[in-house]
Amino acid sequence: MPAVSKLVPEETMFFLCDVQTRFKNLIFGIDELVLTINKMFKIAKVLEIPVIVTEQNPKGFGNTIPDIDLPSLGPLLVATIAKDLYSMMTPEVRAILHKRPHIKSMVLFGVESQVCVLQSALDFIEAGYNVHVIADGVSSSNKEVIPFALARIRQSGGYITTSESAAFQLQRDACLPGFKLFSNVMKEEKDNTVRTSQKMLHRRSFL
Repeated sequence: MPAVSKLVPEETMFFLCDVQTRFKNLIFGIDELVLTINKMFKIAKVLEIPVIVTEQNPKGFGNTIPDIDLPSLGPLLVATIAKDLYSMMTPEVRAILHKRPHIKSMVLFGVESQVCVLQSALDFIEAGYNVHVIADGVSSSNKEVIPFALARIRQSGGYITTSESAAFQLQRDACLPGFKLFSNVMKEEKDNTVRTSQKMLHRRSFL
């Protein structure tokens, strides 16, 4: 039987991959992508999930798009790491994970699906982590390749999910503390979830 990997807040870390200013006018569905990312950050705050952000060669490609609300994360933002590797599994990230042996699952979102997101997912899977990629939270300058990148990740043992599905899996139980805050976020994000699903999940259904 296939392995089952459930998202548990205490064992999970979020990874935002390379959503930078130079790419803003190149990435398919960038506005919807940003909506999904900010929703995931709201979930991170409610459930106290740490976040790592990477930036690919920021001197050339700029920093993370200002519309992405990094400051709202406060101490949950573990690090913003500049990198030259396409993969997010840099020496700095390895060092952070070494100090957090309880982390078992990575939730990935960002760009580009067929390059940095794919290579990050493969490296994390190879290192023994459970990798969950947010289908409405990844994109590319070439939208046609996105489904194939996601399929490649799934073939290698990764899990393809959606922002809403991952959020409810992390919350787990309506009786747990913090559910009211979680519920409020999901209600606030309802229209954005519909918008992003219609834009970002179109033509990914064959997965």
